[in-house]
Amino acid sequence: MTGQLQNLLDDDSVEELWINSPNRIFIARNGRTELVPLIMTGEAIRDAIERMLAWSGRRVDLSQPFVDARLPNGARLHVVIPDITSEFWTLNVRKRALRAFTLADLIEVESLDVEIAELLRTLVQSEANILVSGATQAGKTTVLNCLLGELHVSSRLISIEEVFELVPRVADHVALQTRQANLEGNGEVTLRMLVREALRMRPTHLVIGEVRGAEALDLLLALNSGIPGLASIHANSPVDALRKLAALPLLAGANINRDFSLEAVQENVDVVVHCQKDRSGKRRVSQISLVPKNLFQNQLRVEDLIRWEIDRYQTGQVDFDAYPKLIEAKKLLNQFSGLETHRRNSNIFRSNS
Repeated sequence: MTGQLQNLLDDDSVEELWINSPNRIFIARNGRTELVPLIMTGEAIRDAIERMLAWSGRRVDLSQPFVDARLPNGARLHVVIPDITSEFWTLNVRKRALRAFTLADLIEVESLDVEIAELLRTLVQSEANILVSGATQAGKTTVLNCLLGELHVSSRLISIEEVFELVPRVADHVALQTRQANLEGNGEVTLRMLVREALRMRPTHLVIGEVRGAEALDLLLALNSGIPGLASIHANSPVDALRKLAALPLLAGANINRDFSLEAVQENVDVVVHCQKDRSGKRRVSQISLVPKNLFQNQLRVEDLIRWEIDRYQTGQVDFDAYPKLIEAKKLLNQFSGLETHRRNSNIFRSNS
């Protein structure tokens, strides 16, 4: 299908492939970057990209010089062409680094501990509104997918993405994705449109694969209507994630003010789950934070439930009286404090689930 690139695409150890120029082809393996000893002509690169795009039904041309698409194996494809790039067509193929569907899968690869998984499961089943944050390639989509795998069996999930990536194991699930405008400039379907349509589909849970723009306003309004939701967002920390989520609705129009946006985030987001990738390429859930509800203080902050410190998880001190929705999480946290207790009682959460 893709000529010289096919072996790399078929290699399960390759997490991501990108092409900067004919003699600058890179891959990521185990979180580390490698220069591939492969040289392709500009024409061969273009032909390979066009064959990849043919399956997706999406296009790239002078009027649409960049595109996101999906390959048959679920990998995500991003293409940019000249004159946006200086000379050559550029390509990124992001494969699923980890086929994980439940929190148990993350335990197996040591992205979190048994106790932390049970805490996250409790938060999901408490119908908390959860924001998954982290940098690029920190594992946000994987963690989000695993959280969705912990929804109650009676849940009806509507997922909304730019390109299909989430594959939650939920029986009642409808997946929606955006659509490009056609050659006449008509027929575009945006994330904002999909959020509004999803609310007409009787969801018990709503998820946006990644919040990047004005759709943040529609997400917050949906959460305010009582529909539990989850989303991911690029951010360096839980507080930064909240600040970004509060800033994005301002893109929706001049009639949206900062105070409204801050209050909407503060009142409608319950939990931030932060993901990190260390220098060795190890991905981990590094922080679980609660969002305090205080109508008299329009300032975004978090209270840490759990934080990864060097080589262990540490628990924080949280006043759960301010979080009545999360009372079950309080019961779990009361049963341990510090990593040594975790290790001595590695099945303490499992026995009480």
